[in-house]
Formats: sequence, structure tokens, C-alpha cells
Amino acid sequence: MRYPEGGGLTAERRAFREGIRLQAGMRFAAGEKTAVIAKDLRVSVRSVDRWRRAWREGGLEALRSVGPANVPTVSDAQFATLEEELGKGPSAHGFDDERWTLARVQTLIRRHLRMSLSVATVWRLLKRHGWSWQAPAR
Repeated sequence: MRYPEGGGLTAERRAFREGIRLQAGMRFAAGEKTAVIAKDLRVSVRSVDRWRRAWREGGLEALRSVGPANVPTVSDAQFATLEEELGKGPSAHGFDDERWTLARVQTLIRRHLRMSLSVATVWRLLKRHGWSWQAPAR
């Protein structure tokens, strides 16, 4: 699997990629050509060009990792509140049957957390916290 269950890169993988960028930075300072660096580090020339541009503007510091690309929009405390509300069931929130759909969870988040999330984001949020979709018994 390319990414861990929570999405994004692991801390170890981010550190590895940062190491590659820093190696490239040292080689920029030594005056090496982009194509040679790309071949030796087994990355694309385009990536090395982008790193070189960042290095010119900010030195080695500009090549350091800035952390995960996507910080969850819902905190753990907010999700605990959401789980509590989900546990009450759909009928307690005015829905006519006992099925939680993504659209209903989205509405619940809007009402209780005062946040507007897309259906896709709601799905990723639930998946990240170990929830799965359930097909109704026929």
C-alpha cells in the first residue's frame, strides 16, 4: 500500500524524502548539473529543477520537510463529540430511518460542529477513525 491507513506519508518516509532533497542541495552547492543529480538520486529532472529553484531562494532550509501535507480538519475532541451524536442514532436527529448516510453525517457535522465538509471529506474522516460503510440487511 502506498499510504498508511490515515493517509499521507509516514514520518519515516517524509524524513527519507527530506534526506534526498538535502543531498541534492549539497550537490547544488558543488555546482553539479541537474540531469546528473536526478540520475544519481533516481528522481525526475523536473523534481530536481523545482528543488534547485527552492534552494536558490531559501538555501538548504527551503528543502526541509514542512510536515504532513494535509492536517485533519476535525480535531480528536470534535470527532469524539461527533461519535457521541452518531451513537444516538439517526432518528434522534430527525431522520426517518436508522441509516447513517454520508449526507446525513455531513448534515450532523454542519449542525453540531458548525463545519461545512464535502461528502468525500466526511468519508475520509470516518475511514481515518476506523468507521466503515455498512450495507443494510435485505
